[in-house]
Amino acid sequence: MAEFYADSSVLVKRHVPEAGTRWFRRLAAPASGHIILTVRVSVVEIFSALNRRVREGTLDPQTYAAIAADVESVCATEYRVIELSPQVAGRARGLLERHPLRAYDAVHLAAALSAQAILQASGLPAPVFLSADARLLAAAQAEGLAIDDANTHP
Repeated sequence: MAEFYADSSVLVKRHVPEAGTRWFRRLAAPASGHIILTVRVSVVEIFSALNRRVREGTLDPQTYAAIAADVESVCATEYRVIELSPQVAGRARGLLERHPLRAYDAVHLAAALSAQAILQASGLPAPVFLSADARLLAAAQAEGLAIDDANTHP
């Protein structure tokens, strides 16, 4: 059993087939015993990605409805969702000053670093940071997190 922080670029892979889908589905399966952490804005980003696919015609509305229900269920019951607190937002600002990140990417990294601090204070290992974004992965690694690039898995 291990703990992982997954950004939305990874979480969406559980619901839409693309590079890394099989890998993340195995990793996130409840039977694996792994814990998946993410920040609240991930849910919004997942729905943004899914609706973009509907608009582009690569996802039909009926499939979208089924996936949307699954996303809601999984986020409510399987993932540990970190709220966007003032502390996470403040940490994100500092990350933006050190790394060339987009705003939500800084929020993801700040949430993962907050989770790391809590876990390590409890004597537990830090979460592995999962993303499909090379710039975000580089920043996470520079901040001392172990990383895994979802795009490198089949």
